[in-house]
Amino acid sequence: MLYTKSMNITSRQSQIRTIKPGDKNFTITDGLVVTNRAGFEVGANCPKEYRSVLTMALNAGWIKPIAYVTEREMLFMGLTNN
Repeated sequence: MLYTKSMNITSRQSQIRTIKPGDKNFTITDGLVVTNRAGFEVGANCPKEYRSVLTMALNAGWIKPIAYVTEREMLFMGLTNN
């Protein structure tokens, strides 16, 4: 006699969402200032040549800032229109 045991597989979807430039919630505002939610900071000690390469890559679109938010934050942003 052949016995088989059933197996349950539960999948779970991530609650983390990626926001990219151009997406509705990529910019944030406090009523006075509108700014991007994510960006890059290049240190003052970064050699000029590297800074130039980073600038070229950003301008060419090879490197882009992205932000990560939870689904709950996305819902809250939608409810507050921010």
